[in-house]
Amino acid sequence: MTWQTYGERTVYDSPWVKVDLVDVDIPGHGRVDHHALRFPRPAVGVIVHDPYRGLLMIHRHRFLTGTRGWEVPAGGVDEGETPEQAAARETLEETGWRPGPLRHLLSYHPSNGISDQEFQIWQTDSAELVGDPDPAEADRVDWLPVARLREMVTGGLITDGMSLTAVMRFLVTRGR
Repeated sequence: MTWQTYGERTVYDSPWVKVDLVDVDIPGHGRVDHHALRFPRPAVGVIVHDPYRGLLMIHRHRFLTGTRGWEVPAGGVDEGETPEQAAARETLEETGWRPGPLRHLLSYHPSNGISDQEFQIWQTDSAELVGDPDPAEADRVDWLPVARLREMVTGGLITDGMSLTAVMRFLVTRGR
C-alpha cells in the first residue's frame, strides 16, 4: 500500500522545524491533510564509554515533558559542520569532556509516520576532561556504571528516546 501525495503547504516555518499539511490519498481511506514535521538538520547523540567508569551521561530538566533524567550528550548539527563534528562539539559543550575518535553506530528516524527527523548515534571509547560544561546544558554530569544503566533501561528510568536507543544499542553490541 503506497500513499499518493498531491501537494503540500507550509503552516509554520522556523530554523528549527517546519510544519506542513500534506494532501495524501491513503488507500482505503481517501484523501486527507496529513501533518508532517520537517527538520532541516539531523540530531546527534554520543555514547562516551570508558571501560572503568561506564558511560558519560548528563542529567537535565526537559520543560516540555516536565521531567528530569539521564541522557547521552546530544544536539543538532549546525550549518557548515558534519554530524561527526557536531557530536564532538555537543559532547564538549554539555559535559566538559573532549571525546576521542568517534565512530558512527547507527542512524534512524524516531517517528517516521509524522516526521523526517534523523537521529545519528556516535560512539567513542575515550575522552579527556578539558573544562566545565555549559551550565545551561545539564544539572549534573557523571559517569554511570554499565550495570546501573542496564538496570535503568529495564526499569524504565531512561525515557529520552535518543538516549534510550543509544544506551540499548551499546548494551546489545557489548553483549550485556
